[in-house]
Amino acid sequence: MNSTDSIINIAKQTIETEGKAILNLSNLVNNDFSEAVQLIYNAKGRVIITGIGKSAIIASKIVASLNSTGTPSVFMHAADAIHGDLGLILEDDVVICISKSGNTPEIKVLVPLIKRAKNKMIAITGNVDSFLGKEADYILNAFVDKEVCPNNLAPTTSTTAQLVIGDALVVCLLELRQFSSSDFAKYHPGGALGKKLYLKVEDISKVNEKPKVYTNASIKDVILEMTEKMLGVTAVIENDEVLGIVTDGDLRRMLTKTSNFTGLTAKDIMTPNPKCINNDKMAVDAKEVMETYGISHLLVENDGKYAGVIHIHDLVKEGII
Repeated sequence: MNSTDSIINIAKQTIETEGKAILNLSNLVNNDFSEAVQLIYNAKGRVIITGIGKSAIIASKIVASLNSTGTPSVFMHAADAIHGDLGLILEDDVVICISKSGNTPEIKVLVPLIKRAKNKMIAITGNVDSFLGKEADYILNAFVDKEVCPNNLAPTTSTTAQLVIGDALVVCLLELRQFSSSDFAKYHPGGALGKKLYLKVEDISKVNEKPKVYTNASIKDVILEMTEKMLGVTAVIENDEVLGIVTDGDLRRMLTKTSNFTGLTAKDIMTPNPKCINNDKMAVDAKEVMETYGISHLLVENDGKYAGVIHIHDLVKEGII
């Protein structure tokens, strides 16, 4: 077997082994999971998530996911907690401790301190009979038979299991909160993801030029308007209503049909009844129209009146495509 085949086989075996371990987690979900979700949902305080080593990294990710979906959360490293950061935990906070073994020295020191403060504690652990498992108020079982690491040492399958348990918590909570796409946009205003959720057609079209000619405009006037506005297109209007569109393609097709432009008007070469979109629609809606009809320009209307142009390059620039 060559090295390429070997690498591919190892990768496939890793994915398949972890996949089976993750599927088994569904068999471990019980009332503790439901009660833990309801505890967090009804909590007056925040969720404090702690762990050590690779579990700490997973804790950070779960914190980020909870914060972005409406559940205020804070990461607290288990080692730092016993050296001063324990003050992060407030009276009404719920604490989640993540540990594969549930028996690490830091966890054994930290857990009694949390219990002494009378904060409710949820354990995500692969060992329900561990010190952490016995001391926690609720146990979320993240048991895996073995690590996918050939030496059964490097945290691999176990951390994937912890992550999936965290994702299950996040999804349950956002469902309970009826967390909508508009809520998501509020927490994700930056980047392409946020723009897909809040950016409207008007936000894009208003910064573009607004090319337009009337139906009786000469071909020269059409070309001048398209050149001046630099969008490769112009709307053809009457009484501020869109009747047609002239694109660079329409001009090229005209050239293949005639060499005498005298007397030709915008109405003669325009594409009638072009695809339009209202300015209060989302930018992603414009993307869908362009992709569906294979077009690169979309005329924008406001209550049936011509309001501008949106170009596919605008969507690419904004990260919508």
